[in-house]
Amino acid sequence: MALPILAVQQLDDVAVGAALVAAALAPAVLAAPFAGVALDRARRPRRLVVLSALVTVAGFSAGALLGVLPLWLIATLLLLAGCAAPFYFGGLSSFVTDAIPDERKAYAYDTLSYNIASVGGPALVALAGLGGSAALGMWLMAAAAAVGAVSILGLRFTAREPSGTPWTGTIVSGARHLVGHRGLRLVILSSTIVQIGFGAMPIVAVALASERSGDVHDAALIVTAFALGGLVGAVLTAARRWTRLAPAVVMGAGFAVIGLITLLAIPDLGMPWTVVVIGLSGVLHAATSAAMLLLRQLTSPPVLRSQVFTIGSGLRSASAALGAAVAGAAAGLEAGWLVAGMAAYWIVGGLIMVGFPARDAEASGSPSAP
Repeated sequence: MALPILAVQQLDDVAVGAALVAAALAPAVLAAPFAGVALDRARRPRRLVVLSALVTVAGFSAGALLGVLPLWLIATLLLLAGCAAPFYFGGLSSFVTDAIPDERKAYAYDTLSYNIASVGGPALVALAGLGGSAALGMWLMAAAAAVGAVSILGLRFTAREPSGTPWTGTIVSGARHLVGHRGLRLVILSSTIVQIGFGAMPIVAVALASERSGDVHDAALIVTAFALGGLVGAVLTAARRWTRLAPAVVMGAGFAVIGLITLLAIPDLGMPWTVVVIGLSGVLHAATSAAMLLLRQLTSPPVLRSQVFTIGSGLRSASAALGAAVAGAAAGLEAGWLVAGMAAYWIVGGLIMVGFPARDAEASGSPSAP
């Protein structure tokens, strides 16, 4: 959120901001298989996660200096941060059941942590915007990453059992499993497609704010509203087992409903209406994310688990980068059209889960399943 606003302030070009967001997200898909294998094979996986957080600090700090440092240098450091992202975005999730044996509860708490971060990020940017400086927002993001790096030292990581398979063989096995397992394939495809719409949200929010209030800083309010809705849903999801529906149903139906609610933001009924509608659309985000993480776990063997999680998260990061880039290229359109496009990805992603294999759905939703 901070990068597009900062690009408007410093360069009067939101497309540059979109490109930098893409630079920070796109490399994850290429780095993900290697990050996953490294975590699955590492005797001390915590060190890898701490190092990745420190690389992120450097990338965000460079982003704060947009207009001061050469653009190529900022883009390079953000690319490196994108390569480091799979270690903590996906990689951490693959270890969460080491600390919390109840898998549904584990991924509910994991999703809650993501949603707290999703609220904190835009909120910090919005507060920084009150002083007229999006650069401060980027510095705060760098500081948050530094705090995260220190916090990781207090977490427990259980090293995986060595498989005895060479690196290349492990990567090939992971790729074969992702392609060959129909249920996992659909989960990855569905979650990757909806992330295109999610990645477009900051750019769409800037367009909405510019058109409906005339103040680009209101874009942070829109993104924060979605995150707050997600936080409410995450608290409910973590507090109790609120549904016995199979996770495949929760994931698919939830994605589709998020898209349908988002469509209500197309009419220009004022900024308050836009903020409320986007906020409501975010309420189901936590439940869908928890279901997605649980399905990844249920459809992946332990020896490939980090690889499955990091590849899934890497693909989501790359599709978010694609969404930001596409929205930036279409920034000249009316905001309503951008909202419609964003919603379409959520709906399509939800519909994909209709094809989830019945036997896998029954297994993941049975009382004996975690």
